[in-house]
Amino acid sequence: MTSTLQSHYESMMRLALSQARIAFREREVPIGAVICKGNDIISFGHNRRETGRNALYHAEIEAINNACRVLGGWRLDGCELYVTLEPCPMCAGAIINSRIKTVIFGAKDPKAGVCGSIINLFDFKFNHRPNIIGGILEDECSLLLKSFFADLRKEKNQNNNLESN
Repeated sequence: MTSTLQSHYESMMRLALSQARIAFREREVPIGAVICKGNDIISFGHNRRETGRNALYHAEIEAINNACRVLGGWRLDGCELYVTLEPCPMCAGAIINSRIKTVIFGAKDPKAGVCGSIINLFDFKFNHRPNIIGGILEDECSLLLKSFFADLRKEKNQNNNLESN
């Protein structure tokens, strides 16, 4: 990978991280996504499952929905999706169906990731298979998630201690 391409991937992933930080502040699992086409940023998204009370409100789905509105159609040919965590099966299905060209993710997801962690869903012979690039700003993406879950555990322990007193 050329240094120019690496630099582009990192700058787009930083935008996805800024979306993840919004989710963090909203007490959502901090995952963020950005969709771009060439040098044009098309849409953003972050996790909103808790605030939206909907299991479908993942960062990738939010970004895809927003991109479809902006571009006026469901085909996102030529678009790249940047996401701070490896996509889950549901999001991978949306990626396939929307014809996203390339998925660039930060941290691996050993519990639900389907870009190589559990399986590589994109190895199957679907009608569309995006290119996959992982590990972009992986440490930063991973640290944000770890920090969120550490805070959540700490809060839970404090609440348990209050209840037992």
